[in-house]
Amino acid sequence: VEYANKAVENSDTAIGLRVKDGVVLAVEKLIHSKLLVPGANRCIQTVDKHIDMAFAGLLADGRKISQLARDAGAQTRKMWREPLTVKNAQTYTLYSSVRPFGVSTIFGGVDKSGPSLYIVEPSGVCLEYHSAAVGKGRQLAKTELEKLKLWMREAVMEAARIIYLVHDDNEEKEFELEMTWVGTESNDFHL
Repeated sequence: VEYANKAVENSDTAIGLRVKDGVVLAVEKLIHSKLLVPGANRCIQTVDKHIDMAFAGLLADGRKISQLARDAGAQTRKMWREPLTVKNAQTYTLYSSVRPFGVSTIFGGVDKSGPSLYIVEPSGVCLEYHSAAVGKGRQLAKTELEKLKLWMREAVMEAARIIYLVHDDNEEKEFELEMTWVGTESNDFHL
């Protein structure tokens, strides 16, 4: 678990905001080489049409968790004929027989209970938050997030501002900003 936590602490910053009418996720993705294709290796993944996830840590582990969450969503729709809830999107990570994943994952979406935002740590701890940050710039991002009480449209702009603010500490490398949101502005589907 210690190595998994170190991988998260040394990775890009991801933030999530649960606002009155939805959820906003944003990730600062550092560009380590000019040879990388822009937009490749996304750190925000779609779990279902109303649930997204952002992660900080090892890319392969993040992709594995997103695939497992998508499979859980498909199984829930097939078995119960209901969409997956945000809380149940991360259940696979709670089994003790599964190795610790080297990612902290932020699950966000809107389901029948309203907007929800959960973080799953590498240790398997899962907690619900109003807003949260993981990765290298998490402390500065959390300080900024604590000040906010917004609606969706304002939260999108604030999330971008916070990612740019966090990146100012690491100016030596370029980065891509990845964002998504789910809420009433988007008819409860992700954009």
